Amino acid sequence: MILSMKPALVIFGLGNAGAQYERTRHNAGFMAIDVLSSEFGQDDWQDKQKFDSFIQEARVGVAPVLLVKPKTFMNLSGDAVRKVVEFFKLDVSTQVLIISDDIDIPLGELRLRMSGGPGTHNGLKSIVDTYGEDFSRLRVGIGNPPTGQDLSNWVLSKMTKEESDALQKSFEDLPSMVEKFVIGD
Repeated sequence: MILSMKPALVIFGLGNAGAQYERTRHNAGFMAIDVLSSEFGQDDWQDKQKFDSFIQEARVGVAPVLLVKPKTFMNLSGDAVRKVVEFFKLDVSTQVLIISDDIDIPLGELRLRMSGGPGTHNGLKSIVDTYGEDFSRLRVGIGNPPTGQDLSNWVLSKMTKEESDALQKSFEDLPSMVEKFVIGD
């Protein structure tokens, strides 16, 4: 696949590639980007080695958008972001949107911020280490782990049906949120 034009915006959904990570809490970014793919995608997902990611062309309104699922695993998300940003010569502060899970936000809540720190999120930390905190992010609330449960094990475990249903319900608002973000409304 050759991209038809330089994207005005690249949306990265953070997660871990591989069947063993599907439907885990830490893959909320992948789940969200799949919703955007269904709404705005223009073709099939392509495995692009040079970006270490799966990519898909999309269109939000008239804006050409590239949807990206890094294959680098969460802790190295910044590597895939860097490859795409450098290739397209993007301004991270205005042409990149990162979608990730967030344990500090109630389950199913979506929050859009134009900048900020990574908190406890290693995927965001990897991006912040490369670009600083001046990039937009849409955080998908997955809630806090139960008391005494190891954070890493909890985010890498599969969601319950109730948790999955709550996320899917919140994703109903996702396309309009992204559309407003792209259009600048």
